[in-house]
Amino acid sequence: MTASLPRQAAPPDEPRQPAEDRRHKIRRRAITLLIIGLLIGVPAGYLVISAAQSRDSGKDKEAKYAATGLTKGWPSKVQRRLYQVPMPHPSGKVASYETNNWKTSRLYVQFQTPLRNLDVFLADMGVRRTDLKKGDITISARDQKITGWKFDGPGPWYGLVHKQKNPKPTQDVVVSLADPNNPFFYVVSRTVP
Repeated sequence: MTASLPRQAAPPDEPRQPAEDRRHKIRRRAITLLIIGLLIGVPAGYLVISAAQSRDSGKDKEAKYAATGLTKGWPSKVQRRLYQVPMPHPSGKVASYETNNWKTSRLYVQFQTPLRNLDVFLADMGVRRTDLKKGDITISARDQKITGWKFDGPGPWYGLVHKQKNPKPTQDVVVSLADPNNPFFYVVSRTVP
């Protein structure tokens, strides 16, 4: 038979804790549940938002790369730098399209800009206005078909080919001066990997 141990009383110098009242207990549990809910809910909400943004971004990229022909909007800064197409500001009616294959990559760009930017654009590209030849349509029939460009409207039309040594791109440029104050540019810049 085991002997029962005597019950120890609380030391006399420690104050006795009053029993927790019901309201305090409910409040403590509510705060605990709120903290647990936030610890679970915030990351879960972040994951849902992140997944939706990722899906939307994928759809945008899919639409961009599924596009055939020019799409409205500026080419990216990386594209402009890679293909050396120094688009002046301001420019309007901007559209672009990029094609890539194992042999050649091309960036097609069209834009309209005030006349004061004609020399700026050409100088940034490394050519001069005197390099433009009147009536010279330098963009090939193949490239015209891809973009839907037609150079049979009112002119005058000017063109140039800016050949550069690899790996720098070669640019075919056609300029319409139908509106002499706002020339319209058509550029095909191609690189050979």
